[in-house]
Amino acid sequence: MKPKGHIHPVKRVDIDAENYKFVNPGRPIIGIVPGVEVGDEFQYRVELLIVGLHRQLQNGIDCLKQDDDTILATSIVASGGYDDDFDSFDVLIYSGQGGDKKHREHQKLERGNLGLKNCIEARSPVRVIRGFKEAKISEAHDGSRPKIYTHDGLYQVEKYWPELLNGYSVFKFQLRRLPGQPELAWKTVKQVGKSKIPTARKGVCVGDVTHGGEKIPICAVNALDGERRAPFKYIDKMRYPEWYNPAPPQGCDCVGGCSDSEKCACAVKNGGEIPFNHNGAIVEAKPIVDECGPSCKCSRSCYNRVSQHGMRYPLEVFKTETRGWGVRSLSSIASGTFICEYVGELLRDTEAEQRTGNDEYLFDIGHNYNDEPLWKGVSKVIPDLHTSGSCEDVEEVGYTIDALNYGNVGRFINHSCSPGLYAENVLCDHDDKALPHIMLFDAENIPPLQELAYHYNYNVGHVHDSDGNIKKKECHCSSHECTGRLY
Repeated sequence: MKPKGHIHPVKRVDIDAENYKFVNPGRPIIGIVPGVEVGDEFQYRVELLIVGLHRQLQNGIDCLKQDDDTILATSIVASGGYDDDFDSFDVLIYSGQGGDKKHREHQKLERGNLGLKNCIEARSPVRVIRGFKEAKISEAHDGSRPKIYTHDGLYQVEKYWPELLNGYSVFKFQLRRLPGQPELAWKTVKQVGKSKIPTARKGVCVGDVTHGGEKIPICAVNALDGERRAPFKYIDKMRYPEWYNPAPPQGCDCVGGCSDSEKCACAVKNGGEIPFNHNGAIVEAKPIVDECGPSCKCSRSCYNRVSQHGMRYPLEVFKTETRGWGVRSLSSIASGTFICEYVGELLRDTEAEQRTGNDEYLFDIGHNYNDEPLWKGVSKVIPDLHTSGSCEDVEEVGYTIDALNYGNVGRFINHSCSPGLYAENVLCDHDDKALPHIMLFDAENIPPLQELAYHYNYNVGHVHDSDGNIKKKECHCSSHECTGRLY
């Protein structure tokens, strides 16, 4: 079953749409479109045309001419092009089409405007697709902000009226969302955006868990009970002990950018290719990724420095019903996106064995390069990514990251047997494969407010207490592949 808020993964269909098969060809559809659910998200306007949700690439109103020549509106796109009113979440005041602001030509009651008016008497429902620009923190490299189109469900047109706007007449239509449809995450997201004071929002118990340590605040929300999160020290970088003194890495000499895969030393380390595209998305899941670092001559804007730029998406910590605190995003996240690093105190395994009371905050590193089942599992989770088959032998030294007392937002991300994220080993500031950075990447398109989770990779029966007894912990991820045991 397709989850609510599923984002249809596509490439640039807006450029090559004629080569795609239309899902619902024929006459425009009134009401529910087969195969499309309320909450589905689309990255391009032409996708709405391909699936039959809205068949106009430019016009905001799509219509159907019936056998008696009556025109009925079937769908509208409300994306901020006109002065549409988004203040009420279940009532939309939609501006009609036509007219000319420059020459002050009045809108006429024809075409789409007439179709919306006729829906009042016919009691014919209208699909509403809302277009929102993503949060500024996730701007593309060219400075633009991508727009996501969300199917908001069926609305009923209640009334209309002409309104004088800057000297010319515009039709306004009031539409009300039909009851009984799924509530969508964008409403909560818009509430967050409107809140000038984060703590004024319902359920917020901490305005910023980072205390200014990240580019944007990360609030903590508990709408279930009065529990407060356990205290810890927020850090945005790894906390290393005095004995940690790695040698600097061998960098590349790419002054004009890392574009030559044969000459770039970092590309050679990655098997001859940069594992990221120019939008910052990882395109190859590997046992280890070598990013350009401080020893490289390329600029900070090099597209092989993805994780070093930090988090790009607005996140929040929230209280779950069965698994304590978790993390979710306030905007849609595309597959392959870097989420955050898992940071904490670096320990030797012998030290970590003495901290057996906080197993969920301990992350063993430097052991999984030859774990073929793990990397085959990654390829199943990320069907659009291909995994590298080259695994190197790494010295069995044994290190652990402990995020109990010192950590970042990554310490709150829960386990799932069907995860949306995966942990990638990354090197940038040294070449010691036994001490990689642990970077969490998105493995699939994730809609707003869906909990983020990755697989903790525990082996059942292999976690022991200080006396050597096997420890057991139930898994409550509730996924369709849940094993029932975390360890």
